[in-house]
Amino acid sequence: MSDRPMKRLEHVFAGVNPTMAIASIAMVLAFVLFTVTNAELANSIYTGIKAWIEGSLGWYYVTVVGAVMFFTFWVGLSRYGNLRLGKDDERPEFSNFSWFAMLFSAAVGTGLLFWSIAEPLMHMQGNPFMDMAGAEVGSAESAQIALRITMFHWGLHGWCVYILMGLVLAYFTYRHGLPLTIRSALYPILGERIYGPIGHAVDLLAIFSTLFGTATTLGLGVSQMNAGLSYIFGWEISTTNQLLLIAATSIVATFSAVSGVRRGILWLSQWNIRLSAILFLFLLLAGPTVFLLGLYATSIGDYLAHFIPMGLWTDSDPERQWQGWWTIFYWGWWLSWGPFVGMFIARISRGRTVRQVVIGGMLASTLGAFLWIVIMGGTGVYLQLNGTDLSSVANNDLTMVLYKTIEGLNVHWATLPMAGLATLMIVSWFVTSADSATLVICTILSSGDQNPPQRYRVIWGLGLGALAGVLLLAGGLQGLQAATIAAALPFSLVLLVICYCLFKAFHQEERGLSYAPVNAERRRCASSSS
Repeated sequence: MSDRPMKRLEHVFAGVNPTMAIASIAMVLAFVLFTVTNAELANSIYTGIKAWIEGSLGWYYVTVVGAVMFFTFWVGLSRYGNLRLGKDDERPEFSNFSWFAMLFSAAVGTGLLFWSIAEPLMHMQGNPFMDMAGAEVGSAESAQIALRITMFHWGLHGWCVYILMGLVLAYFTYRHGLPLTIRSALYPILGERIYGPIGHAVDLLAIFSTLFGTATTLGLGVSQMNAGLSYIFGWEISTTNQLLLIAATSIVATFSAVSGVRRGILWLSQWNIRLSAILFLFLLLAGPTVFLLGLYATSIGDYLAHFIPMGLWTDSDPERQWQGWWTIFYWGWWLSWGPFVGMFIARISRGRTVRQVVIGGMLASTLGAFLWIVIMGGTGVYLQLNGTDLSSVANNDLTMVLYKTIEGLNVHWATLPMAGLATLMIVSWFVTSADSATLVICTILSSGDQNPPQRYRVIWGLGLGALAGVLLLAGGLQGLQAATIAAALPFSLVLLVICYCLFKAFHQEERGLSYAPVNAERRRCASSSS
């Protein structure tokens, strides 16, 4: 009889690291209970942390992201670019289209749907770069600067965090047989100690960071989803309805996560790209076609001329909060999502070379994001410059900007169908981000097992939705932004150490040195039993 509780406990934690599982669940439960029982206090704490980081550490975020971008490009262009993420004779597991579709879907889809039109409209109303250029509010010059800033926030600086993390984890996992977890990136300096308390702490930090980064994205997505249903069917825009939407879409995302990468996640990612192409084609043909085609080339040139000085700029005016509201929030968002998207990129990048992942991933993803911003944001900017007051819509409700832009094209027969398509896209991108994050968290908890236990996929799929709902209750968008920026701070330190570890590992491999040939399964089992 005395053995039964122990056997039950072993069954509950079968396939996962019990220390990690208990600690992660306790961490989330403590946060949820505190936030639910002390909503006002929690919101004040989160926003206070956000304000302190923006006021005191904005320069640090700017420096870290800039340094990581330059390091990532160096890696891709260096002599190490020909190293294959796997055995030397391995080839990619997924086609280029499937690889890009999953990468892009997991990384930015929901966020771009929310911000691609709203952000340029907000920047047109004033920003420090307009002040430096002497541009008038609402002018054509302010529109170009606004698009430049938006592309800066969704460009190379952000993508480098995701791509570098994916490269590092794929390198140590598929080339050196280490588990697919964040701790493996520290092997060059910690050795076998990554399977002890330090490794546990790093992976818990990655889970913490992933949870808040994903919750922010889900919070943005469900707010816009509610706006779309309100526009089409007259649904009330309320916290209650948003919580119901989070619950429903989290269940769908959980089913997708249970089905795995090759079925649910791959299928949804491919359809995300196809649905987006339909909406883009509509905006391009029904909107200012010639204007948008010229704007794409012009905006890329404008971005290339300014992205380095913009990436090094820090606001010297302590009273102005613009950089904290925008750039620091974005850098925090990219950093906090780094472990999740990086692990997912690693999972789908086996067999590719270092250069293919870095250069291909950075350029394809950045150009894809720019196409999205120019077609959607450019359409909104064009309408604003030609008499449709979308700026007032953005000031009143950011979630309605997408639908008012579609309406502003005055293609009446297509307004509701396109609004429905946009809402379906929000659901699809939302689900893809949530199911990918769920799979990543479960992979970490199972010590790198790329097919983690399905019951844990269910637990964490629903848990992600619950956390997004709690953060929404704690302070809406401001609470979500505050949690994201705070979660990014500790991981940024780990990221800098990871850069050094990759540099050291490349030099070791160049000298013919490698890691002890310990069987990967034995490593995983040793970690799971600790």
